[in-house]
Amino acid sequence: MKLQRMNRRALALGALAVSGALALTACGSDDTGGNSSGGDASAAANSNIKCDDAKGQLQASGSSAQKNAIDAWVKQYVAACNGVQINYNPTGSGAGITAFTQGQTAFAGSDSALKPDEVEASKKVCKDGQAINLPMVGGPIAVGFNVPGVDTLALDAPTLAKIFDSQITNWNDEAIAKLNPDAKLPDLKIQAFHRSDESGTTDNFTKYLKDAAPDDWKYEPGKSWEAKGGQSAQGSSGLAGQVKQTAGAISYFELSYAKDGIKTVDIKTEAAEPVKATVENATAAIGAAKVVGTGKDLALELDYTPSADGAYPIVLVTYEVVCDKGNKAESLPATKSFLNYIASEDGQGLLADAGYAPMPTEIITKVRETVSGLS
Repeated sequence: MKLQRMNRRALALGALAVSGALALTACGSDDTGGNSSGGDASAAANSNIKCDDAKGQLQASGSSAQKNAIDAWVKQYVAACNGVQINYNPTGSGAGITAFTQGQTAFAGSDSALKPDEVEASKKVCKDGQAINLPMVGGPIAVGFNVPGVDTLALDAPTLAKIFDSQITNWNDEAIAKLNPDAKLPDLKIQAFHRSDESGTTDNFTKYLKDAAPDDWKYEPGKSWEAKGGQSAQGSSGLAGQVKQTAGAISYFELSYAKDGIKTVDIKTEAAEPVKATVENATAAIGAAKVVGTGKDLALELDYTPSADGAYPIVLVTYEVVCDKGNKAESLPATKSFLNYIASEDGQGLLADAGYAPMPTEIITKVRETVSGLS
C-alpha cells in the first residue's frame, strides 16, 4: 500500500522528527507560535522549504487534534523562512471554522469537512471564491482509560456507546467483563469525559459509534456532544489530562495525546483480534477513504467499520480550510508557502513519529496541486 510506504519513509526521518516533536506552546497558553529570529539564509538553503515572498504574521486556529503536528511543522518552517511568524490557536474545529468565516484567520484546522452552511458563510470572506477542505493529517482517535490494576482493555462499539451514554456506569459491568475475561476489573465508577467545545474529534468519534453501534447510539453525529451524563473538558489536551489524573476515567483523543503513561483501549471489530490504536493500524481505514468533494474541494469519506485484521476503526482526517480564491493579499504568500511545506514529502515525513499518519500519495498529490493554485 502506498500509504504504508510513506510511513516507512516517515520513520526513516527520525532525526528530523525528534526536533519537530518539541512543544512550542507558551506558558499559560495553547497557542502555537514561532518566528524566524533564529533562522538564517543557510537554514533556508539547506531545506526544501520554499519561502517565496512569505512574510509577516500568519493567524490560524481550529483543530486541537493536529496541534502536535502543527508544533512540529512550525518549528521547521520558521527556522527556514526569514520574517514569518505563525500563530496557531487550538480552539477546536467549530471555533476555528467560525473564526475563519468571520475573516479573523488565514486558514482553519477542522477534523470534519465543511458543512454547506459553512461553505456559504465563507463566501463573505473569500472574494469570488469559497472555502475548501485540504486533507493534511490523519490518525487514530485513541480511547484512553485509567483503571487501577488494568493494563490491557478491549471494548467493542456497543459497549463504548453504552459507556458514553451513561448506560454502563461501573468498570466491573458484565458487558466489560465478557470482553475482558482475564482482567481484574475493580468495583469502580466509570468517569466518562467528553469535549466541552465543538470538536471534529467528537464528530468523528460519534460517527464511529453511530455507524458501528446504531442500536445503542441514538444521537446524530456532530461537533457538539449530545449524549446524556458524563463530564466535559476543553480540547484534546484537557481530556487527556483528566484521564491521567482521574481513577476510573475514560475518554477519546488523538493518539499523540496518549502519552505519559496513558493506556489505550483495543477495539473489538469483526476481525479475529481486537485492534490496537497505532498509526500503522489506522492507515488501512484512511487508505480506503474516498474523495467526495467536488472541484478543488478534497473532502473525504472515511470507513468507520473496517473488518480487515489490523484495521483500526476510529480514525479522523484533519483538514486545513482555506479560500480557493479571494485570500487576503497580505497573508496569501505565507499561507501558500506554509501549506505547500506541510503537504510536501518533508512535512508529511514528520507525522509518523509524532503519532499521526501521512496522507496517501494520491490524495496529498491533489492537495499540493490545489495549494499551488490558491489565489
